[in-house]
Amino acid sequence: MTGDQKRALTFIAGSQLLALTLWFSASAVAPQLEELWDLSSGQTAGLTLAVQIGFVAGALGLAVTNLADTIASRTLFTSAAALGALVNAGLIVLGPNDFAIAIALRFLTGAALAGVYPAGLKVMAGWFREGRGLALGVLVGALTVGSAGPHLIRGLGFDWQGVVGGASLLAVVAAVLMWTLLEDGPFETPRQQFSLTKLGVVVANRGFRLSTYGYLGHMWELYAMWTWTAAFLAASAEEAGRGDGFVPTATFFIIAAGGLGAWLFGRWADRYGRTLLAGLSLLISGIAGLLTPLVFGLSPVIVVGLFLVWGFAVVADSAQFSTMVTETSDDDTRGTALALQTALGFLLTLVTIRGVPVLAGAWGWQWAFPLLAIGPAAGIAAMVALRRSPAAAALAGGRG
Repeated sequence: MTGDQKRALTFIAGSQLLALTLWFSASAVAPQLEELWDLSSGQTAGLTLAVQIGFVAGALGLAVTNLADTIASRTLFTSAAALGALVNAGLIVLGPNDFAIAIALRFLTGAALAGVYPAGLKVMAGWFREGRGLALGVLVGALTVGSAGPHLIRGLGFDWQGVVGGASLLAVVAAVLMWTLLEDGPFETPRQQFSLTKLGVVVANRGFRLSTYGYLGHMWELYAMWTWTAAFLAASAEEAGRGDGFVPTATFFIIAAGGLGAWLFGRWADRYGRTLLAGLSLLISGIAGLLTPLVFGLSPVIVVGLFLVWGFAVVADSAQFSTMVTETSDDDTRGTALALQTALGFLLTLVTIRGVPVLAGAWGWQWAFPLLAIGPAAGIAAMVALRRSPAAAALAGGRG
C-alpha cells in the first residue's frame, strides 16, 4: 500500500464513520423519545423504518437514473452528507411538534445517506485494485463504528438533543474532510452519460446477481439485529432481575465489534477468497442468532459475550459483497451496481426490522431472533453457487 493510498484510506474511512452517525441518531434515543413524545411501539419502530425506506428510495433513484456513475463520487458524498446533517438537525426543532414531520425528516435523512454509502464505496474502489477487499472492509468497519456512535454518545450521558445534534455536527465534518482533503484515485471510473440501459446491463450480470443474493441474506439479519439488540439486552436483564444501565454502552461495543470483523475478514478475503470468507461469516452469525434464546435471562456477561460474537460476524461479510460487485461489474456501471445492490438489501431490512418486535410481542424477546438465521442460510447457498460459477475468476485475483 502506497503512502497516497494510506492517506486516502484514512480520510475516506474517517468521513464514512462520521457521516454514518446520522443513521441511528434517533434510534439510539428511542426510549427517551417514546416517553417524551408519548409514542407507541409501532411509532418508535417507524423512526428507524423511515430511515431505511428513505435510503431505499434514494438508492433506487441513484440506480435508475445512473447518478451514481454520472456525478463525481466525492461530489455526491459531500452534498449528501451535508444534506443529511441539515435534515437530521431539523428533528430537534421540528420533531417534537409533529410526529409526521419527524418521520419525514428521518426519511430524508435516509435518502441523503443513500448518496453517502455507495459513493464512499466507489471512492474507495477508485483508490484500490489490489487489496480492495481489505480497503472496503476498513470502510465498512468505519461505517459500522459510525452507526454505533450515537449509542456511545448516549452512553456518555447526553440527552436526545445532544445525540441528534452531535451526529449532525459529525456529518458536516465528514463532508468537509471528503471535499477538501482528498482527490480522486487512479482507478476511479470516469463520469458516464445517462442511459436507461445501464440498469439492465447490471441485472443481466450473473456475478452481480449471485453477489447480491448473498448480500440479501446478510441484510436479512443485520439491521434487525442492530436495531433491536438494546431491547433484547434490556428484556434479558429484567428477566435476570438486574438493572439495564449497561445497555447503551454494551450496544455500542456490540455493533462496533463489526468494525473489527470487517477489517479482518477483508484482509483474509483478499488472501483466501471472498466467497469462502463471506460464507464463514454468514455461518457464524447465523449460529449466533440461533443461540440467543439459550442465553436469555442469564448473566449480562454471558448475553453480551454472545452478542459480541454476533456483532463481530454479522458485518464481517458486508464489504466482500460490495467488493464482489466492483470486481464482476463493468467499470462504467460500478456506481449503479453498488446503488442497486444496497437498495435491494435495505428494502429487505424493512421486513425484519418490523417483524422482530412483532415476534417479540407474540413470543417474548427470548424468541425474537432465531428466524433471522434464514438469511445466512440463503446467503451461504449463494456463495457456494458463486464460487462454482465462471464469475469467481474475477474475485480476489482469481481466488474466488
